[in-house]
Amino acid sequence: MTAFDPERYSRQVRFTPLGPEGQARLAGARVAVVGCGALGSVVAMTLVRAGLGFVRIIDRDVPELSNLPRQVLFDEADVAAGVPKAAAAAAHLSRINSGAKIEPVVADLTPTNAETLLGGVDVIVDGTDNFEARFIVNEYACRHGIPWVYGGAIGAEGRVMTVLPGTTACLRCLIPEPPAPGVMPTCDTAGIIGPTAVVVGAIEAAEVIKLIVGATVGLGSRLLACDLWEGVWKTIDLSSLAEQGCATCRGGDFPWLEGRMGTQAAAICGRDAVQVAAARPGAVDLAALAARLQAFGAVTANPWLVRAEVEPGIQVSVFADGRAIVAGTRDESKARAIVARYVGA
Repeated sequence: MTAFDPERYSRQVRFTPLGPEGQARLAGARVAVVGCGALGSVVAMTLVRAGLGFVRIIDRDVPELSNLPRQVLFDEADVAAGVPKAAAAAAHLSRINSGAKIEPVVADLTPTNAETLLGGVDVIVDGTDNFEARFIVNEYACRHGIPWVYGGAIGAEGRVMTVLPGTTACLRCLIPEPPAPGVMPTCDTAGIIGPTAVVVGAIEAAEVIKLIVGATVGLGSRLLACDLWEGVWKTIDLSSLAEQGCATCRGGDFPWLEGRMGTQAAAICGRDAVQVAAARPGAVDLAALAARLQAFGAVTANPWLVRAEVEPGIQVSVFADGRAIVAGTRDESKARAIVARYVGA
């Protein structure tokens, strides 16, 4: 285990459930944070400040000005420099705690690289903004028996669930099938306030700390949901789901991790565009999607597709079967990110 400075963490070790032994466990622990946006940046910062010994930060994006109200690890200089989020976060975290080892990974989590990106850690934390990455994390964690913490935030609402594979309900128990493309709002279409991300990320970090120090009694098989605007907090009992389990956590079925489910992206020959297949093909409510995308500019809609310019030079066409074409790039990872951001699953 890595030694820790007793003076630096003196206030934490005075908290009896943690104590010196718990602090030593934090110093020797390894955590992967998948996604370093609103949630991931809060989680990573909180854990590094708490004295976690190793944090791997996995993110595919670069910071933008619109991130700054809620993504606490970035500033205007990071936006101007165009440094990837993982690298920028690592630089800030190293200044916060020089004793922590920060491993930045600039990558898009896929079934192909999941073993490399998620291997060798004690806990995995969800800081992503899409269901596909979460299902990959869930299946990897269930296959290898690694605890992980799911978190989601949109508008003023948040939710957190801790998964102990083989003991508690997993993500597939809670959500058997991902939502169809365009059904669920995203932060880009529905908005989010900074306090939501801070609260949800802080709760996720607290769950990670409890997992590392072994305070697992009563942990899991429940979903914490909150609405900061309405001032409502509730805990949903998932013990009945845990008892029966699902095809993944009890049956060893890993469709996302094995590539049988999930989006597939491919550059279109002769065009500056990428086609992104739907994670779960199915009919899309084009009218509802068109209404949401109008916030970003002119929308063209007909019975076959909805087309909108969501960013300068980037046009997205979503077809009735859930397939999308992102024009203005040949970067497949960027195209997948754009679809996740504006369309959803």
